[in-house]
Amino acid sequence: MYYVYLLQEDKSSKHYIGYTNDLRRRIRQHQSPHQCYTNSEKWRLVYYEAFLSKQDAQERERRLKQDGRSRRFIMKRTERSQAKCQT
Repeated sequence: MYYVYLLQEDKSSKHYIGYTNDLRRRIRQHQSPHQCYTNSEKWRLVYYEAFLSKQDAQERERRLKQDGRSRRFIMKRTERSQAKCQT
């Protein structure tokens, strides 16, 4: 399985979109101090999608990062989850 995921930084509105074949391991890596963008604060998983194909996951990640409409759809879909991160 391959996963496209959305992380949100606690107490801010920063987001990170990525893809991986091992979601648990990748989230642990984001929590480690050796990551450049995601090491400053605690990041939470607020959304993910699963794919059987690596190419499908990569295409979905690319679309979410580049297409504002796709990104807005995911942000709207996860509003309540994001609000819980900020409380």
